[in-house]
Amino acid sequence: MKNLRTQLFINNQWVDSVAGERFETVDPSNETVIGTVSRARAEDIDLAARAASRAMQGPWPKLAPAERGKVLFKLADLIDANRHDLAKLETIDVGKPLSESLGDIVGVSDTVRYNAGAADKLEGTTIPIGPDHFDFSVMEPIGVTGHIMPWNYPLGMAARSVAPALAAGCSVILKPAEQSPLSTLAFAELCEEAGFPAGVVNVVPGFGDEAGAALTSHPLVRGITFTGSVATGRTVYQSAALGLKKVVLELGGKNPLIVFPDADLDQAANDAVVGAYANSGQVCSSSSLLFLHEDIRDDFLVRFTEISKKLTVGGGMDDRDLGPIASSEQYDRVRNFLDGVCDRRARILFGGGRPSNMDSGYFIEPTLVECLDVGHPIAREEVFGPVAVAIAFTDQKAVVEMISDLDYGLVAGIYTRDISRALRLASEIDAGTIWINGWYIGGAQVPTGGNKASGIGRERGLPGIANYLELKNVGIRI
Repeated sequence: MKNLRTQLFINNQWVDSVAGERFETVDPSNETVIGTVSRARAEDIDLAARAASRAMQGPWPKLAPAERGKVLFKLADLIDANRHDLAKLETIDVGKPLSESLGDIVGVSDTVRYNAGAADKLEGTTIPIGPDHFDFSVMEPIGVTGHIMPWNYPLGMAARSVAPALAAGCSVILKPAEQSPLSTLAFAELCEEAGFPAGVVNVVPGFGDEAGAALTSHPLVRGITFTGSVATGRTVYQSAALGLKKVVLELGGKNPLIVFPDADLDQAANDAVVGAYANSGQVCSSSSLLFLHEDIRDDFLVRFTEISKKLTVGGGMDDRDLGPIASSEQYDRVRNFLDGVCDRRARILFGGGRPSNMDSGYFIEPTLVECLDVGHPIAREEVFGPVAVAIAFTDQKAVVEMISDLDYGLVAGIYTRDISRALRLASEIDAGTIWINGWYIGGAQVPTGGNKASGIGRERGLPGIANYLELKNVGIRI
């Protein structure tokens, strides 16, 4: 993988875009241009869609499911063998610490391997309808699928939708974020090496309003998976609805981590720091909103502050605790939020600026803001940066009311030794995932997804494969 291909990957061929255009990708650690990548537009998406459609008439969906699984297992092995190269690409493209990128790539191969093993376990049913009839159902691939991915976890997010689509027998068109296309292009090389037939996997870097819009509206595409902002998600949903496509959306979160007086405060504080600042807070499921019972507020904040102050910030290849914000646009967005903390409803307890030793790059210190309630923009909107917000509460009813007032419903965490209280609260919170006495609990086999403005549908686990299957029923008169 020393000579990374930077063209479009369509029909198992590396090709320039029809218009011959390219765009730059930038290292956020130092704001230098890494290189250029072919820029897909609508005409390129059409070529990819036609190739993917032809693939659905070819051998891939007709293979025995176990044989599809073997190809995916080979892909997982190739990812493992090239994990250091893939991690380096993500680090220079996104800015995250190298060790964090390595962990992400392990998760990618785990996801591919899980779906490889599930390929031959997608069973139908028989349905008793009477002695003179036999009725059964089968699961079939939906066809060509489009995958529009975010920049914060380029391969991790791609794997959790592409791998199940392939396991189901679909063909895929993968559009990486324009900010971070490099590791996804390397992934295309590995797919080629793994032996996927022509047209089954297509990778088309480009911009959302060009390649992404063309993908969601293309008549040959039957399913769309998108991860990104609420505003863009609405646009994707509207476009896909015109073609009555299946849609899966993950649109972010403002995730509460709730700490009660009987909690293990050291564990809660450690988890909160990791949850808030991993990948510099550029995580949909970050612990960005800390609800602290007033009885332990001060003790918790002492612990949280002590841990946070030990964190180091630097370039991704320097492998510090935090890297830069992934792009200049996102850096400006985070800065605008912090600049808005200037009234009596909110105050910065620590951080909020650029590290003193960083003259270039999109760096922001780990930051903690205290708010009176969820009325302040920084307490209710997704910042997507190394910014945690702390809010004190008095009782369970009060914290549920504040959480219910939020637009998002992706993840919530509950820290208490009282499991009855935890389970009652879990039933009252409107979120797709509830974690109790831990953060980032789960894996490739655990479904994830959001409620309310956090999205539609579930990814990972067997529900994640169901996104790419249609149920067909067959009835027989005997």
